[in-house]
Amino acid sequence: MKQLLLIAMIVITGLTQAQTNYEKGMAKAFELWEADKWDEAENLFVRISKAEANEWLPNYYVAFMNSLKSWNVKDETVLKAQLDKAQEHLDIAMGKSANNPELMVMQAQVLTNWIAYDGAVYGMKYAAKVSEIYAKAYELAPENPRVAYGKASWAMGSAQYFGQDTKPYCAAIEASLELFDTFKGESQFHPKWGKDRAEQSIAACKS
Repeated sequence: MKQLLLIAMIVITGLTQAQTNYEKGMAKAFELWEADKWDEAENLFVRISKAEANEWLPNYYVAFMNSLKSWNVKDETVLKAQLDKAQEHLDIAMGKSANNPELMVMQAQVLTNWIAYDGAVYGMKYAAKVSEIYAKAYELAPENPRVAYGKASWAMGSAQYFGQDTKPYCAAIEASLELFDTFKGESQFHPKWGKDRAEQSIAACKS
């Protein structure tokens, strides 16, 4: 789980002393997650989401955690339980915040979890949807680094699958690095992850 947390690149440093119950709860949930107490962190995010009817971030992080846990899961029953929970909380979050690029990226991630589990079955079902989601998110927020990276990474994976040239997508991923350095989230709790993934993808391009 620690490795997944590093890959996710959730930056928790710099959290200021919270003033509201929501901020205190979110800060505590991140502390638990950083301490590798995934179940406790997830349960706290769930409780916050129920108490804060207008806040989409707690639901987002429940979805994110379940997506992360689902990579490389071989047991379909376990996978389904995790991704169903992720989807449940994504649906709630999208009800709170429509046309949200961060939620679109997470939706694409969850569908990609299914494709990674069984490409023959779920590729046909979800691949076009993932492309559509990234295209819409990019139209809304081309400056968002997770949108730019996710779109390029997905396109590169598709090009590799079909034996096509990946160089244009490597360049797009490299360009997304600048966005990670300049993008400012709306709050200390908004998503910050992704730069590490982009750097790994660029290293693979050069290998």
